[in-house]
Amino acid sequence: MRKVLAAFVLAAALIAPSLALAGQVVAFGGYNAGTIIVETNARRLFYVLGNGQAIQYPVGVGRAGMAWHGRAYVAQKLVRPAWTREPGVTPTIPGGSSRNPMGEAVLGLDRGNYAIHGTNDPSSIGGFVSHGCIRMYNADIVDLYRRVGIGTEVYVLR
Repeated sequence: MRKVLAAFVLAAALIAPSLALAGQVVAFGGYNAGTIIVETNARRLFYVLGNGQAIQYPVGVGRAGMAWHGRAYVAQKLVRPAWTREPGVTPTIPGGSSRNPMGEAVLGLDRGNYAIHGTNDPSSIGGFVSHGCIRMYNADIVDLYRRVGIGTEVYVLR
């Protein structure tokens, strides 16, 4: 029984730090308040509050060969958007469906076909998993969605 309890405590300790990071206010400087910074290698997104602070969220990012870096802007905001892999070719998955990979909300970027969005696969958060989009837990994208507007600067760093 002790071994089982020890294994459970160890597993909880390993999982808890990543869960505790969602929405945590951390020290973060060098960018204007209201800016979104994605640190790809760390798989973290920061929403800069100013005064040397930011809200930190865990994210899933682009797979090898599909990740990108650079500057973008939030060009559109959508709640529970419909999704299709190839418009006019593959079926559309309606917004709100448990099969829809866009999750609860989307911040569409002005660069390529990239977005910051929720997910229907929370186990993908923390990994190199997408075709270049930034995935967030649904609760986190809803929080970020409420904080940002069209035109918000986004920097995706390596």
